[in-house]
Amino acid sequence: QVQLVESGGGLVQAGGSLRLACVASGRTFSTMGWFRQAPGKEREFVSGISRTGGSTYDADYADSVKGRFTISRDNARNTVYLQMNSLKPEDTAVYYCAVGRGIRDYDYWGQGTQVTVSS
Repeated sequence: QVQLVESGGGLVQAGGSLRLACVASGRTFSTMGWFRQAPGKEREFVSGISRTGGSTYDADYADSVKGRFTISRDNARNTVYLQMNSLKPEDTAVYYCAVGRGIRDYDYWGQGTQVTVSS
């Protein structure tokens, strides 16, 4: 059974930083990523990291977070991280970890962690 447990959310002032972590259990996945959902909006892709062969990975980011967010993974811990810098109030959302088969193709989701950025 696949379980995803997120951590690291919280309240931060605009311009600040947070680091999210998600530990996956049950099996390993070629692709791990993050989505977010703000109040009244649909869930949107934030970032994904996908193994393309050997020790090579591709990372993808939504335009809205490029240059501010960095995704990484620790395969030994089956964990994916999202380092979020220069946070803006519009980054406020519930952030969900996801795992799957492709950088835009996900099968399992975590319960989410709240990120709130105050102005």
